[in-house]
Amino acid sequence: MNDLKSYIRDIPDFPQKGIIFRDITSLLQDAKGFGLAIQKMEAMLENIEFDIIVGAESRGFIFGAPIAYNLKKSFVPVRKKGKLPCETMEETYQLEYGQATLEIHKDAIAKGQKVVIIDDLIATGGTLEAIVKLVERLGGKIEKICCLIELPELNGREKLKDYPIETAVSFEGK
Repeated sequence: MNDLKSYIRDIPDFPQKGIIFRDITSLLQDAKGFGLAIQKMEAMLENIEFDIIVGAESRGFIFGAPIAYNLKKSFVPVRKKGKLPCETMEETYQLEYGQATLEIHKDAIAKGQKVVIIDDLIATGGTLEAIVKLVERLGGKIEKICCLIELPELNGREKLKDYPIETAVSFEGK
């Protein structure tokens, strides 16, 4: 199978009725599917000059770390509040059902370093917007945002309109 969408299964009514959850565990369980996802996301970075890949907990780690390794780049994790051991800075953002806080180590990115952000999904854009704010507060420059999946009806790109974004697959509907 060469179609990345065919590896991603739909789970209706999760986490609530009327939502179709795009489940990547089926993709991760298939070596060819996982490899195809990594290849497609790496291809998004051809001709992009950058120093660091930043990945969001937790699924951004799944894709960001192997891509960083393959491209011989540093990997910086952005984690949920209270999970990083050194001095951090944080950014709180709104979710559909409340709020969440992400943290990054204060020494993770030096001023002027060029950054690519990798995550599994862009939906409303809240998580990615929080990561962008953290990176920029540390002095990093966003070169690109890459996601495996996009849910365009949730308008996540609108919050990130000043940044280049590329996704591997797009699914219509909630």
